[in-house]
Amino acid sequence: MVYQFSDRMATLQPSLIREILKSTSDPSVISFAAGNPAPDAFPVADVQRIAAEILAEQPIMALQYSVTEGYMPLRDACKKLLETHYGIPMRDNELIIISGAQQGADLTAKALVNEGDTVLCEDPSFIGCLNCFRSYNCNLVGVEMEPDGVNLEKFEQAMREQPNVKLFYMIPNFQNPSGITTSLEKRKAVLRLAEKYNVLILEDNPYGDLRCSGEPVPSIKSFDESGAVIYVGSFSKLLAPGIRVGFVAAPKPLIAKMTVGKQCSDVHTNMLAQMICERWLTTCDVEAHIHKIQEIYKRKCSLMLDCIKKEFSPAVSYTVPEGGLFVWCTLPEGADMMAFCNRAVEKKVAIVPGSAFLADQTAPCRAFRLNFSTPTDQAIVKGIEILGQLTREWYPA
Repeated sequence: MVYQFSDRMATLQPSLIREILKSTSDPSVISFAAGNPAPDAFPVADVQRIAAEILAEQPIMALQYSVTEGYMPLRDACKKLLETHYGIPMRDNELIIISGAQQGADLTAKALVNEGDTVLCEDPSFIGCLNCFRSYNCNLVGVEMEPDGVNLEKFEQAMREQPNVKLFYMIPNFQNPSGITTSLEKRKAVLRLAEKYNVLILEDNPYGDLRCSGEPVPSIKSFDESGAVIYVGSFSKLLAPGIRVGFVAAPKPLIAKMTVGKQCSDVHTNMLAQMICERWLTTCDVEAHIHKIQEIYKRKCSLMLDCIKKEFSPAVSYTVPEGGLFVWCTLPEGADMMAFCNRAVEKKVAIVPGSAFLADQTAPCRAFRLNFSTPTDQAIVKGIEILGQLTREWYPA
């Protein structure tokens, strides 16, 4: 049998991160390649109790089909969370529950992007959503990042020169993979430019509550008065990624079209998981939990940064994130990043090549991503020591 794949799927390749993670099944490998929450960040006891209560009190509701828009009590709780915790007014917006934040990108592309249309993204950016956009045969164009967010001059140039620009995808808080937080000034400028060129912004905020230092910055959606921003939130880093629950807040016409798209995809998000999220939001001390996980990530981030400062060659630069899960390291001019990453794996340390996060994965890249949330403290110390020795051998100052 000869299989003729669709044009949409024929050129897509497996996620490089997922392929790297296969190698980490070897227990001797220290993995800085994942993006998982820290094991001690999960409110396991709360979830166990809530799940048992739901299955005892409302088993049929938890096990039955439901509406595509989502479990109404959870939708109401998420709207309240957006207004009170994130400062996002819901009066001109609607909300749909989705199966993880990445489905928000998929439904947005499904609703708005035709084959050949342009989707802009930060460069580098999250590989999962990049592959999602690629699956729609769009013209995916990356816009260079600066320490405080996207390069505004190149952002406007791309909107002005690229054909049929429909969407700009961005992660303004502790960006994956760079760890960069977009400044308030740039957030406002991005919105002004998007409105000027009639381009929608897809604001993805999976890491916003994982702040370790600095002051919170308002979301772009919080000052969006024109309906230009589609906001995606998730319970993956706040509660647990395995439940696959997120939400999209956007103007009502967009949510209506996404709802139709979701009906063609998975009908509705897992009902038991939705009910767990709702009861967790409404009966548990969410603020105390956020404070707990912030302290966990603050400690682990500080440990990795201290180790990098001590062990890495001064020829290697790196970001100092204010939160999130990642540190972005850049090798010096002329370095062979892929050779470095391969050598690291040979030394039993898994890292992710930066090229995996580029809109054009063939473009030159000297960076790699490190994750500090998943490995143990002992693994962070040992793994950075191994990488540091490699940097000093290959790139002495």
